[in-house]
Amino acid sequence: MRIATRGSKLALTQAQWVADRLGGAELVTASSDGEPGDKSRFVRGVERLLLAGEAELGVHSAKDLPGTMPEGLEIAAVPTREDPADAWIGAGGSLEDVPEGARVGTASLRRRAQLLAARPDLRISELHGNVDTRLRKLEEGELDAIVLAAAGLRRLGREEEIGFAIPVDRMVPAAGQGALALQVRDEDEAAGEAAAAIGDLKAMRELTAERTVVALLDATCASPLGAHARVLGDRIEIDAFVGLPDGGEWLRDRLEGSAEEPALAGAELVQRLLGAGARELLDRAEEMA
Repeated sequence: MRIATRGSKLALTQAQWVADRLGGAELVTASSDGEPGDKSRFVRGVERLLLAGEAELGVHSAKDLPGTMPEGLEIAAVPTREDPADAWIGAGGSLEDVPEGARVGTASLRRRAQLLAARPDLRISELHGNVDTRLRKLEEGELDAIVLAAAGLRRLGREEEIGFAIPVDRMVPAAGQGALALQVRDEDEAAGEAAAAIGDLKAMRELTAERTVVALLDATCASPLGAHARVLGDRIEIDAFVGLPDGGEWLRDRLEGSAEEPALAGAELVQRLLGAGARELLDRAEEMA
């Protein structure tokens, strides 16, 4: 089997993790050269390889996948999920302990909105690049702290960098954070069965609920939106956050539903969010961004 992946260190580590659990596979690196747009351009490179028949399985960080995907492709499975929390690297042992006016790096409007909602005194700086690049800027003293996904640091063997994990009830993670999505052509039964063999039903249900929230709110990877689901026995609990990038206004809600109907639970939460004004907030957030 051939696995399509991005070429970053984290992406290759994740793809190799999947290959090992499949009993071995060839990694095929996708290119994003010449692709316009945001980080979804990396997703499109992997999807092109799948649609062209140059790979049978695509491995994605689930949080990077847009709410809709090209015709002919589907998520066949989600392996056991890593910690979905955001991680703080730098000064302080909790959000309350962080020094006043600290310079914090992140490229995420979701993180920016929730950090400023909790600590309006923080100075948020735009920070792009891979994990190594971001950590280097912190080491060089350009920033006092940065916020990254705990899962990525753990997969890279760099969890010792984590100062503290921000509790998900303080910062709602991005939909799919900590999860890997295994994508296949929908007519490729063999690839689908191979992916399903290393899949985790609990993680798939959580991702389904979270992606439903993103899709029904017509959000993008740049929207200041968090969605996090937890399967607890036969129930599923979903948290969502929608806010403005400056942290000045925001909405949070939590809903519990049947774990066997994660999409329905996600849809019900969206209806409540829309009733509370989420659409207007997201539209205003887009204008501000």
